[in-house]
Amino acid sequence: MRKFLLTLTTVIALFFTSTPILAEDFSVAAKHAIAVEVSSGKILYEQDAETKASIASISKTLSIYLVYEALAKGEITLDTMVDISDYPYSLTSNTELSNVNLDERSYSVRDLLNASLITSSNSAIIALAEKIAGSEAAFVDRMKAKVQEWGITDAKIVNVSGLDNTDLGENIYPGSSPEDVNMFSALDVATIARRLILDYPQVLDITSLNAYDFGGYTYYSTNQMLSDGTHARGGVDGLKTGTSNSAGSSFLATTQQAGMRIITVVLNATDGLTSPENRFVATNDLMNYVYSNFSLVTLVKKGEAFEGSKIKVFNGEKETSPVVAAADLTVVQRNQTDNVPTATFTTDIKEIDAPLKAGTLVGKLQLKDQDLIGKGYISEQASVDMIIPSDMKEASWPFSWWNQFVRYVNEKL
Repeated sequence: MRKFLLTLTTVIALFFTSTPILAEDFSVAAKHAIAVEVSSGKILYEQDAETKASIASISKTLSIYLVYEALAKGEITLDTMVDISDYPYSLTSNTELSNVNLDERSYSVRDLLNASLITSSNSAIIALAEKIAGSEAAFVDRMKAKVQEWGITDAKIVNVSGLDNTDLGENIYPGSSPEDVNMFSALDVATIARRLILDYPQVLDITSLNAYDFGGYTYYSTNQMLSDGTHARGGVDGLKTGTSNSAGSSFLATTQQAGMRIITVVLNATDGLTSPENRFVATNDLMNYVYSNFSLVTLVKKGEAFEGSKIKVFNGEKETSPVVAAADLTVVQRNQTDNVPTATFTTDIKEIDAPLKAGTLVGKLQLKDQDLIGKGYISEQASVDMIIPSDMKEASWPFSWWNQFVRYVNEKL
């Protein structure tokens, strides 16, 4: 029965997303919101998306990125055991904070990663930070450096969990005040989430779980849009909820539908503290809006030339060689629009010498999308390499000799 209801819910969602919702008729029931297509980074909707706001436990998304980075660098493994210091352990006694039982005082990185992502355990992410960087403060410094790399220069980061500093007592970041909280814009959050999904897609194997066992207890996901949730929507497999007095009720989500994966950010949903489910309703509305108005389109397929793209060949069996895309060039296009994105082939090579080897790089195919919302893209618009599709031998003698002679005369005499 449960599977039937979920399937019915998905069908209903797909039915309603088939009819476009006009941008001028749509708004998200939250203070800040954004929607971004993951592969391209194209912004598909924004609502006061660049204003800094408290994001509560959504902060853990950045912390988790650095945990995966530490795993990739070999600083830790999933089986590395982590001792729970008195600081994170003391927080487990505060029943108003999201946490898990840590009475055993030693757990694997794998278990703490699950606890941080699924149950939003504050103590688990603090323990991971202490293990990796030596202290929470040192880990916060890593967080600050990482977002600087991504062009986020004005975020406020004071802890790894997203808790208000008032909850941390004497353990606050040096130089911060008891009133400080982590502050990011919806655009910042989308940028971080996109990097996490692209660089460490295995995170979705965890965030898609409805429940997990930890220390002899079963804990359930805070994401009610997963398959067993009260607001289940097919395709949703992450990512992070956030709730606090300063942040209200917020939700960072990701879903894939019709081959297009998007990230949605809803910060401080309307009446969210009294009705936490409002963040899921607002997120579902935003997803419906995106999928009814945008589609992922392949502009040029891998192995295809673009508008007859070719390059002149010196001393080859043929005078020119076609130039083809090394990968698909995809773009998110607004449905029912005449403003269709295009692309431009650019190369610094006027002529290439034979023999030619398949796969030789000769230029770029750069997307030219002028249908922009806000800043348009989180990063630069997409491009793909343009390459020689097949080997080409030198011209046979005496043509090869003659070609070389003509070049010598033209260049030397």
